[in-house]
Amino acid sequence: MAPVAKPAGPTSHDVVAVARRALGVERVGHLGTLDPFAAGVLVLVVGRATRLAPLAAGWRKEYEGVIRLGRVTTTDDPTGETVTESDAWRGLSAEAVAGALERFRGALDQRPPAYSAVQVGGERAYRRARRHEPVDLAPRRVEVHALELVAFAPPDVRFRATVGAGTYLRSLARDVGAALGCGAHLAALVRTAVGPFRLEDAVRPEALTRAHLRDPALLVADLPRRDLTAEERDAAVHGRLVPAEGVTGPRVALFAADGLVGVAERSGDALRPRVVLVDA
Repeated sequence: MAPVAKPAGPTSHDVVAVARRALGVERVGHLGTLDPFAAGVLVLVVGRATRLAPLAAGWRKEYEGVIRLGRVTTTDDPTGETVTESDAWRGLSAEAVAGALERFRGALDQRPPAYSAVQVGGERAYRRARRHEPVDLAPRRVEVHALELVAFAPPDVRFRATVGAGTYLRSLARDVGAALGCGAHLAALVRTAVGPFRLEDAVRPEALTRAHLRDPALLVADLPRRDLTAEERDAAVHGRLVPAEGVTGPRVALFAADGLVGVAERSGDALRPRVVLVDA
């Protein structure tokens, strides 16, 4: 696992391909896509650690970006075609903009962008949108932990945000523009942190080496821990039950002298290994 600094332009898949070549391994994934126009932290997971990626689904993400008022686009970002334009932003004050941002803090129902990877009838929404077919996505409950105005230089709104899983910053920009009555799109975005990883700690994708890889135990830091004996480690790597030994919770991180062994699920008074990261 390693944080890399994605530049604006390439897709997240492109960055993964660069990392595969740089590391000489085939199995590389990431913890949350960044749109091509966006830059910032993209956390890569390597090898068997890719199986632990769902455990990071709840990690908060931090961003800095620019909402450009007055123009609505098909993609809710600068790459899309113009849908509507308005000069209504000219009469807005910084106080009005800050007040609009405040309305989008906390838990809210958010409609994903039409150009997104959300599944619609077994197909990605963006594929339908590219064919100019109607895309009606249901709102989803998301959490915006922090959203603040950094600067207002009309028509640009510089902001800083901390959000939970599944939050679309493009949708946030679109909805802020609608609330202000002038429309908007997300003009620029930089992801500054993902969970414990910050942008200043990230490496350029092409410069990535095995020395940059972090301990995958970071992915299970929020789980209860069970330390195994050598005999229990042998049982776990072969998928056999090990005693729970007083640890609570539906999932438990298994450790041995050589580090993280895997993740187990509770089965009565025992733990059943579900993800094993080491060899026997």
